Formats: sequence, C-alpha cells, structure tokens
Amino acid sequence: MPSLLRKVALVTGAGSGIGRQSSLALAGAGASLVLAGRRREPLEETASLIAQQGSLPALCVPTDLTKPAAIASLFATIEKQHGRLDVLFNNAGTGAPAVPIDELPLEKWQMAVDTNLTAMFICTQHAFRLMKQQQPMGGRIINNGSVSADRPRPNSAPYTATKHAVTGLTKSCALDGRPFGIACGQIDVGNADTVLLAGMKGKEPTMDVADVGRAVVYMASLPLEANVLFMTVMATNMPLIGRG
Repeated sequence: MPSLLRKVALVTGAGSGIGRQSSLALAGAGASLVLAGRRREPLEETASLIAQQGSLPALCVPTDLTKPAAIASLFATIEKQHGRLDVLFNNAGTGAPAVPIDELPLEKWQMAVDTNLTAMFICTQHAFRLMKQQQPMGGRIINNGSVSADRPRPNSAPYTATKHAVTGLTKSCALDGRPFGIACGQIDVGNADTVLLAGMKGKEPTMDVADVGRAVVYMASLPLEANVLFMTVMATNMPLIGRG
C-alpha cells in the first residue's frame, strides 16, 4: 500500500461518491484529511468512516465552493491547523438537466461553471500560494475531469464544456507548477457507481467507486519528480471506445 504518512490532503466534495471514497483511501494510506463540501453532516459521516478504519482524525470544513470568500477561509483554516498542504483533490462538481441546449436555463449553466470550473481555479490558486511558501516547497494537485472531458453525452453542454475546460486548466497548472515542485494531473472517471450515476443503473456497465479512490492514492503517492498527467478509470465495458 502506498504511504502518504505526514502528508496533508484536501478533498473537495468529500461528503459522498468519489470524494468520500477517495478521502477514505487517502486516509488509509496515512494522510491527514481535510474534508470540504457544502453540508456538514455528510462531511462528518465521511470523517466517521475514516475514524472507523483507524486512520488519523479528519478535519471537516463546510464550504460553499461557489463563494470565493468561503474558499479563502477554507485555506486559511488549513494553514492554521496544519501549516501546509501536500495534496489537493479538486473533486467537487455538479451536472445540469439533460435537456436540449436551447431549453437550458442560464442559471443551470452558470451553476455548472461556478462549481466545476471557477471553484477549481480558485482552490488551485490558493493551493499554489500555500505550496510555494511552505517548507519543503511543493505539492500535488489532482483534478477530477471525467470522460466527458473527451467525449460528451447528448444534452450535456454545461457539464461537458466545463470538463473540457478542466483539461486546459490541468495542462496550464502542470506547466506553471514546475518551478515550484507542484505537480498537477487529472483523473477522468467513467461510470463509477455513485448516486450521481443513479440514472444510468441498468443501462450501462458501472464500476465500484472504491476503484477510483485507489487510483487517486496512486497518483497522490508518487514522488514529486513523477506525475500522472492524465488517467482514465472506467467501467471496462462502458460504451466509450468505439461501440464498447
């Protein structure tokens, strides 16, 4: 099992799904977890599961990631509590109604942009600032992309557009982080069995979301001299490649 002992990891959207399973996996590898998300109760449930597996206690910081001031407060808490940040998993995201593009309310587009892209950018800004000043300098940022960053489903313009933009952000941050020992990569997930995928149950093959957590741990536990720039983790038989 890879070791993240004495490392501090922040997971956004940590109250459920990929965020929860990745938090459990990172904690199981030895990291001290900071759990961020909109609602306290799901974060505390994740923290309880972390405690049950015998890992280090997790810090819950309820955060509305669509509010820049709330993100600033989150990172101030991390700096005060831990003095550093070694891993940021930019996981929080949201979808939009699967309706024709000409019927989509503008506020649904804006929510997807604010949550999936702008919040990730602001979190990355704060992570860069902290990782550049801490000793030893550096750290790792992992962005949750999605297979939609490459191939969209019908009626998914807001989600697909933001996930394509995440790929550009990942590439830029991987380049800009080099002088400071900051590695940035992206994990693109296809058909992990989560609540968000409930509408796909029985329609397409799915995979255990815990497998995503294990992949995140692999990316996070590499030495900073090595980086997984892009990783795709998907249900083997999902219809992504050709006819599936």
